[in-house]
Amino acid sequence: MPRWTLPLLILAVPLFFVTSLAVGPSAVSLPLAVGEWWRGGDGTAAIIFADIRLPRALLGLGIGAVLGLAGAALQGLLRNPLAEPALIGVSASAGLGAVIAFYAGMTLVFPLALPLGGMTGALVAVTLLYLLAGRQASVLTLILAGVAISSLASALTSLALSLSPNPFALSEIVFWMLGSLADRSMDHVTVAAPFMLAGALLLLLAGRGLDALSLGEETARSMGFNPGRTGALVIIGTALSVGAAVSVAGAIGFIGLIVPHLLRPLAGAQPSRLLPLSALGGAALLLAADTAVRLGGPGQELKLGVVTALLGAPFFLVLVLKTRARLV
Repeated sequence: MPRWTLPLLILAVPLFFVTSLAVGPSAVSLPLAVGEWWRGGDGTAAIIFADIRLPRALLGLGIGAVLGLAGAALQGLLRNPLAEPALIGVSASAGLGAVIAFYAGMTLVFPLALPLGGMTGALVAVTLLYLLAGRQASVLTLILAGVAISSLASALTSLALSLSPNPFALSEIVFWMLGSLADRSMDHVTVAAPFMLAGALLLLLAGRGLDALSLGEETARSMGFNPGRTGALVIIGTALSVGAAVSVAGAIGFIGLIVPHLLRPLAGAQPSRLLPLSALGGAALLLAADTAVRLGGPGQELKLGVVTALLGAPFFLVLVLKTRARLV
């Protein structure tokens, strides 16, 4: 791995984080807002910083990190370059779980129902994919299994959308389908952060096991690693982190596909090295994308999930063509 890779990413993440704090429709000086907030003031600048920009930046940081991390871990577990939370139906299923929790009114009596619903949906999706495609599935098998899971989750979410009589519920369901960090508060950060941190820790703990699995299951066992334990760490870690992320921000795709592929050559294709790099790269990319959304000019801002899809779809097509060329 080039020596400059890790320092560059470590510098990029705080740079984009501060940029995210500084950008918004209101012309507020960041130093002024931070100083007023630090002194406990309740002026306009302090409120904008504490209630709008800070939660958005923190969620962008955390969600980008877990999406990049989960994408790298899933690609290592399934040994398939196209494994990614959105492409294989994890994000759509997590969104469905959150929608069910919201639609059933469980969030009114139990605030943790939202992230728990998202994590349950993600867990079901990863488990189904693991059972349908397996660890050594071909690219085609993985795509077909992912499309099936994602289509079912999207169809059920659309069913809830069509049956909902409440306009507020309609807007919330559309929010989960498109993905955005707008209008998030510190309450969302407080609810989602513990689960995202726990899931990220499990994914990082799977790093050495994924290194061994890249040599084959028999070799991994001979080295003292249990493939089943590694798979469980990745599945549960993905369910916790991605499920919690989607429950508060909606489905944001392609971060987990783009970032590992860009960084894999720099990490020497070693999962234990790629995982932390992908977390940093995912955080930087999502913060940059969310900042770009707010720089789009006056009027209603684009949904973040739409922007990442516009970035990721061409990248995915190029990747498929390269994979096809290698198979011919």
